Amino acid sequence: MIVDKTTLDDLSIFNADEDQSVFNLLNHAVTIEGKFQLQQLLANPFSDLKEITETQQILKLIIVNIDHWPTHISNGTLMVIEKIFESQIDPLPKHPGFLDVYSYKIFHAVDYALIMYSVTHVHDFLIGLQQLINLLSNGDIPPKLSAQLNRMKALLNKDFLQNVILKKSKTSLSKLEKIQLGNFILTHYKAATLELIELYGKLDAYYALAKATIHLKLNFPEVKESDTPFISATELHHFLLKKPVPYNIEMSKATNFIFLTGANMAGKSTFIKAVGVSVYLAHIGMAVPAKHMQLSLFNGLLSNIQVMDNIVKGESYFFNEVQRIKTTISKISDGKKWLVLIDELFKGTNNEDAMRCSSTVIKGLLKIKNTLIILSTHLYETGHELEDYTNISFRYFETGVNNDQLSFSYQLKEGISNDRLGYLILKKEGVVDMLDRL
Repeated sequence: MIVDKTTLDDLSIFNADEDQSVFNLLNHAVTIEGKFQLQQLLANPFSDLKEITETQQILKLIIVNIDHWPTHISNGTLMVIEKIFESQIDPLPKHPGFLDVYSYKIFHAVDYALIMYSVTHVHDFLIGLQQLINLLSNGDIPPKLSAQLNRMKALLNKDFLQNVILKKSKTSLSKLEKIQLGNFILTHYKAATLELIELYGKLDAYYALAKATIHLKLNFPEVKESDTPFISATELHHFLLKKPVPYNIEMSKATNFIFLTGANMAGKSTFIKAVGVSVYLAHIGMAVPAKHMQLSLFNGLLSNIQVMDNIVKGESYFFNEVQRIKTTISKISDGKKWLVLIDELFKGTNNEDAMRCSSTVIKGLLKIKNTLIILSTHLYETGHELEDYTNISFRYFETGVNNDQLSFSYQLKEGISNDRLGYLILKKEGVVDMLDRL
């Protein structure tokens, strides 16, 4: 699925502020390598239904076995192994006997100590890999996972390593065996060890997503091949919120455009991002924050939420809004299935000009039938010009006012909002009184 950097930023898939990052919320990886592989997975949503389905199957398999996930491998384990390859260690005896080990200990004391320490972590790593292979090799194994496990088996299929793995305890390896293992790893097995670390990292990334699925109480969506785009979800919410309010949403070719209104802070942006994040997660094979969700396979996802001006280039906010809309129209005119998310169209110009621009853009976008579009606006009047279009649905978030106090239900309702609360917010925050006292 095509997703550009602007959309990734708008949806906070990766965010410098970790508390606001989807990645950070999903990151239950045990190791740095797992974290890296999770970043790669999250940054590359699939365009193929087979890839999505297989990833879902892998995560479900891990969830079933998660209580038995091996604990031998930690981030420290991998760091020690990688460190030993970076260290300048004096050559170890090729065919050591007890006298050779004693001699190496006397004349290469520092390196001897490093080997004794490091190979215990290598031992843990080998045992953990074998346990993962045994744990995940039962039953119906998705082909992608089967290929990974088979490669791990092939790399571990050395008589010497298998004998080492059979010794379950760190203390069960003698000093002689530790020297032998150190020599084997350093002289014959560096490339294989680094490949095993990468393979483990991929499993660790899957483990992170499986753990997040349980922790966040997510559910796997049903992604379908379809000639036309659709989304159907119940109790969908944004999991970055501590107390989210769920939504139900239905979009299809027949009603492919949601015209969304409501006061500032009523919940429009959160709703738009919740839909975007859920569709994005579905396309990496991940579970989503919804009770039930069905959706088509999308070719691309585009957003226009956090437009910025550019002082260096001398570009105004409005200019960049126009450029983003231009880019969006150019991309979604290809006849493929897109999801487009637009929040508060044309905030960067005066009200009259914004209404004219918005009306023109919306009427044009309504001609594109093979794309789903959610557009929020503060220009409520524009909606009345659009009531004759059969493929548009009007939704709003209601705001209550009682004794100048605002209340937000965050419930998505049918229709167009008539709330005009800007002055009330200005007054409630004491700005009007401050100005009166000047």
